[in-house]
Amino acid sequence: MVYTWLSLDGVQNISLKAFKTTQLHYRHFTCSEIFLSSSPVPMASPAKVVARELRHLIRVYTDGSVERIVDSPYLPPSPNPDPATGVSSKDIIISENPKLSARLYLPKIQHHHQKLPILVHFHGGAFCLGSAFSYFEDRKTSLLVSQAKVVAVSVEYRLAPEDPLPAAYEDGWATLNWVAAHFKAQNEPNRDPWLLNYGDFDRLYISGESSGGNIVHNIAMRAGSENLEGNVKILGAFISHSYFWGSKPIGSENDRRDNPKLYLTLDSKTIGTEPGVDHDKTFPALVWDFVYPSAPGGLDNPMLNPEGPGAPSLARLGCSRLLICVAGEDELRDRGVRYYESVKESGWKGELELHEDEGEGHGFYAINLESVNAKNMFKRWSSFLE
Repeated sequence: MVYTWLSLDGVQNISLKAFKTTQLHYRHFTCSEIFLSSSPVPMASPAKVVARELRHLIRVYTDGSVERIVDSPYLPPSPNPDPATGVSSKDIIISENPKLSARLYLPKIQHHHQKLPILVHFHGGAFCLGSAFSYFEDRKTSLLVSQAKVVAVSVEYRLAPEDPLPAAYEDGWATLNWVAAHFKAQNEPNRDPWLLNYGDFDRLYISGESSGGNIVHNIAMRAGSENLEGNVKILGAFISHSYFWGSKPIGSENDRRDNPKLYLTLDSKTIGTEPGVDHDKTFPALVWDFVYPSAPGGLDNPMLNPEGPGAPSLARLGCSRLLICVAGEDELRDRGVRYYESVKESGWKGELELHEDEGEGHGFYAINLESVNAKNMFKRWSSFLE
């Protein structure tokens, strides 16, 4: 029997054997992950007509309603320290218009005057799925906070198609400025005591995976030309399996037309590029058209293709350290490697690192936190945040 597991960026199929052996101690209970029985994908209502969709993931109907076929279950915050990790969390509202919120995390504090690095994190989900408040995002962020000893802000940015790009980019910049504003504003309204009391603003980091990694790149580029509140600087950024693409194939994208790398499986249906399609019909291309249909330059918009026509020099990246993580079996792998090479060639003056997990797929660390490579990934992130 096969069970369907909602992962960070979608759904992964897993065997009953793996289901029985995957035990996690999390929060105040023991669970065998959160699985959904492998039932048929819901079909569109006969009374509704699909206007556009990303197959098996999300549909928009002609009446304007949106159906997310895949989404992660909500998990409430843990205001009291978790017995296993010592991590506390809470949800805060940053802005009412536009609606912008986040989940904050605080590790176990050794003494009240302790100052910790600050991490602003952006979840994945193709700009149209996922949540900072989901079970899978929460457990992953909690694990990183407990290991790296950081104050984390996991951003609940607006999603397409209700709020197409560039809304998520604007939300990311607004959240980063909200965090930076704590540096010199002890008694201002809408300030959070965890950031005020424990945040070290000389050690501000940003991170993201997949579409979240794309957001991190674009925020870092903006920080290279605009000042944050209080003139706070981004010390470092790390992006994992970042969503970049372009109108022309590069590297192994030329060779995989008949055997493309898949992102996930929903029952017997695969999510990813269909075999034999042209480059402009690949899964990354379809996602971009879905979440940013009015993007100037299409697939070569600089926000998606850092080497696109008219793209600013990557030497302007507004951080001092950059870690780029790729997976060998990820369709986006060559884009991440090319991004690393482009940053190096640009003359950017910061500290640049590339980390690759050979034989692993997109977002593999979210599938099984107990795997050797996932554990090594979290150690790598934690050491970067020191």
